[in-house]
Amino acid sequence: MIRQSNGFLYWLFPAMLALAALEVLLSNRDLTQAFIQLEREAEGALDVTRNPIMVWVQRGVSVLLIAASLERIASHFAQGRVVPSMALTGSFLLFWLTTVLAPGLLGAHPVVTHEYAYSLLFGLAATLSGPMDRERILLVSRNGLFVFMLAGIVLVPWNPALVLDSSYSQGLLPGVPRFGGLAMHPVMMGMLSQSALLLLWARPFQRRWLTVCAWMLGLGVLFFAQSKTAWLAFMISACCMVLVRRAPDSVERLGDPRANSFGVLLLLGVICLLVAVLVGVLVFDVPGMLNDFLGSSEGAQLTSLTGRDRIWIVALEEWHNHPVFGYGPTIWDAEYRQAIAMPNATHGHNQMIDTLARCGTVGAIGLVCYAVVLMVLAVRFARATRGLSLAMFLTLALQSISEVPLLLVGYGADVFTHLLLVVTLAGAAAEQRRTRVAAEPIEPVLRTAS
Repeated sequence: MIRQSNGFLYWLFPAMLALAALEVLLSNRDLTQAFIQLEREAEGALDVTRNPIMVWVQRGVSVLLIAASLERIASHFAQGRVVPSMALTGSFLLFWLTTVLAPGLLGAHPVVTHEYAYSLLFGLAATLSGPMDRERILLVSRNGLFVFMLAGIVLVPWNPALVLDSSYSQGLLPGVPRFGGLAMHPVMMGMLSQSALLLLWARPFQRRWLTVCAWMLGLGVLFFAQSKTAWLAFMISACCMVLVRRAPDSVERLGDPRANSFGVLLLLGVICLLVAVLVGVLVFDVPGMLNDFLGSSEGAQLTSLTGRDRIWIVALEEWHNHPVFGYGPTIWDAEYRQAIAMPNATHGHNQMIDTLARCGTVGAIGLVCYAVVLMVLAVRFARATRGLSLAMFLTLALQSISEVPLLLVGYGADVFTHLLLVVTLAGAAAEQRRTRVAAEPIEPVLRTAS
């Protein structure tokens, strides 16, 4: 029997976090001046030369990525193992071809570099993950995320401007600094903390006190990152986790006369919710308060998603000008942002709109096909993963409203949750295939004597 190679693909996930953290540490950034720095960068007045240490560290991570991915792909087929999910692997290939290679070659501003191959290798290796690969990657990623968050908190008294944005005024917590930690942006910090909490829920630590401390750390970081998208995504993902894990048991308990107290408590909860809604409408005039808020400057920022609607208009105009293969990979670079006078528009702030502008209609078709496959597989394996696959998919879907979590140009912390979902789905598909093969009856072969 051929021994299955475990490889070292799981090291890539903490390596991505370490690379992102080191980038911030060596940049000596000031989060309170982030917008001004983007503006000066777009104007060419700011030197954006990277630290020489970062250049060599990134080269090392790139070598690790290539070696780990090729090892996983080669060992998978050398051992005669089947692809866990042809739909997942095929749709990922289609997505990469239509959103990376096609606009790089055929876009209005074509650019092709060796860095585009990294996401292809990493993604293909992720689609070949088995159950053991999945467990290692999820556990190492969970640990890495909490170390990443804790390191950002430790830096607060030492260099608060590096990890806190005290000038943030567009949140729902006026006067409270926004925590960015060692992520490139507080929004990214919110996304990563949400992913960490989902992993902690699915794979808690062996020591209970450590799990409790991790929950406090993750929720605190999620709260102070002040990302409305991350807050909403986590609430919906948490509800999904509860429903997948508890709904079947809850239905059985509702029909069980020995557990009628559960039904009484559920009914009481529904009554309290209805009473709260009536009190809010009749006594506190919640609809009127909501109208007043939406008419304020804060409400206007919320309804326009803090100015992202202007970026969407520009992106859709680019799609209109280049409808087939889009503008190309260099959209939203410093030169382009200076041309449109939007220094903070580092991407399209919506997955579909960004894909249309960057990759055209061809890329949008690839995105839709890939998203549909991810959704179907996330639902199919929701019970097998105890809600993790569906929660992670919903996380990415909600983030796609105002961010671009499925962007495959290069590698980094921004593709962390995306590839974790791919690994989770591939591992569940491989486990299901293995269970199905083991359950098939073996028919004896009768041989007649000559």
